[in-house]
Amino acid sequence: MTTDVNENLLAWLKDAHAMEQQAEQMLKAQASRIDHYPELKARLESHLQETLGQQELVEGCIKRLNGSASMMKDLAGRMTAFAQAAGGMTQHDEVVKGAIAGYVFENLEIACYTSLIAAAREAGDTETEQVCTQILEQEKAMSSWMLNHLPTVTRDFLVRSATPGQKAKV
Repeated sequence: MTTDVNENLLAWLKDAHAMEQQAEQMLKAQASRIDHYPELKARLESHLQETLGQQELVEGCIKRLNGSASMMKDLAGRMTAFAQAAGGMTQHDEVVKGAIAGYVFENLEIACYTSLIAAAREAGDTETEQVCTQILEQEKAMSSWMLNHLPTVTRDFLVRSATPGQKAKV
């Protein structure tokens, strides 16, 4: 059973690395276009730095298990993020939809790291378990922040969009 557990753990770590690549691209794209929502922009930029650190941590786990990040999965993640960003730019309510999508993505990451923790525990890989636990806490904090600030982002968007001469989109 150990071989299967380790193989699955390694495959899922590669998935997590690709997911963090996607998160990086999404955060960069969204933060770069935000002008009128400074608190949201600052939090996205802060989480971007966390995400870059998470990529390094996950890559370290992959290397420790004698693997390497999947270039194909990483590329697919980046392409998905690009498509999401391009689609969002055409929306008049991009900032609201982006905040909602960010919240949903954080919860996907929470689920993935929760599963990785269980797999690492099953494999007896305490270092990967600790890394994933650290990342999980960051993702939970971002998810909570996004959920708590969705009403404010929404209200600010509605006020800006109802005010003549104000740009509401981003």
